[in-house]
Amino acid sequence: MSYIRLIVCVVGVYSMFLLWAIAQERLSVPFQSIDGTSSDKFHSPLFLGTCQSLLSCLSALGYILIRRKSGQTMSHTLGLTEPSKPSANGSANSSANGSAKVNGNASHTHTHDTTSRNKSLLLRYFQCAVFITSAAPFGFAALSYITYPAMVLGKSCKLVPVMLMNVMLYRRKFAAHKYIVVAMVTLGITMFMGFGKEKPSKASKNADLSAYTQLIGITYLLINLLIDGATNSTQDEIFARYRVTGQQMMFWINLFCTVLTSIISVLPLPYIPVLHPSTSGTELQGALEFIRTHPSVVVPLAQFAFTGALGQLFIFETLQHFGSLTLVTITLTRKLFTMLLSVIVYNHKLTSGQWLGAGVVFAGISVEAWVKRKDVHAKRVMQEKEKARIKTL
Repeated sequence: MSYIRLIVCVVGVYSMFLLWAIAQERLSVPFQSIDGTSSDKFHSPLFLGTCQSLLSCLSALGYILIRRKSGQTMSHTLGLTEPSKPSANGSANSSANGSAKVNGNASHTHTHDTTSRNKSLLLRYFQCAVFITSAAPFGFAALSYITYPAMVLGKSCKLVPVMLMNVMLYRRKFAAHKYIVVAMVTLGITMFMGFGKEKPSKASKNADLSAYTQLIGITYLLINLLIDGATNSTQDEIFARYRVTGQQMMFWINLFCTVLTSIISVLPLPYIPVLHPSTSGTELQGALEFIRTHPSVVVPLAQFAFTGALGQLFIFETLQHFGSLTLVTITLTRKLFTMLLSVIVYNHKLTSGQWLGAGVVFAGISVEAWVKRKDVHAKRVMQEKEKARIKTL
């Protein structure tokens, strides 16, 4: 069952975010105005994020309501009531002792514990929303100071900050093979990107960047990666501590993201480097005016939000059942598989170094799959032994 779930998650992430990338690319080129006199680019990334987070929030809510069990309270459905832990002797005690009165102090303590848990949980969700909202501008800003190949190489090493933040923030330890897989996947993708002969057009345009400006760009990129790593490690911590589902987390994080970006987009903020580079009006005013004068932007904007929302359902399903390292591996290798598909369809030529890099990535994934298979087999053996022991009692 876990293999089938993983395959569904991988296919879902790959398909939705390939369509999402097509919409994103369309949104990066000029749109013709309604009167046909000019072509302009859409310069409202915060509005894009608001549309996607709002639709993601609604899709997560729809998913958890459809899967809702009969008689389940709304707070339990949204993950604000901790799932009850099965008691080994609960039913026996109940029938032996009859109906017992619930102690008032115990009830009061339970209510206090639930309130405290919910405050802590919502704070974690809000923390993730702040991380997600603040990470993207640093990624966009980095491209103004460093070449695109440098940006890709930095992004391909995202597994490193995810693991680093897990260790630093939450003192989480990983099995030895996890470190090997992270190193192999990161090395393989770096080799694949670095040994390519074709370079993006921005590389030649920014070839004369000074060491100082490149240092600024690398700093922005590092901030982006560290915030992303903090986001993923915090999500892992939420799953481990609060026993929520991926869709519950998706709902609350996107709800907070929508509220945050909506507030920021209507505030007449002054010029703030990276975070608010616009100097005139509010971002919401600019986005709505652009949509009014360039109606052709509506279709790719809807495609961007819709595929991003569906893709997030698969992302949070992956996070819940397989962890952030597996998710980052999937999202990073998606780029590699896309490039390999491009080689087949468009007959591109790969260098020997790129083929070697692809081999290293597949080897790393194979190590992870092999170890997981051993773990699953060992758990099954233990479960069978436990069942056999119970039967003999």
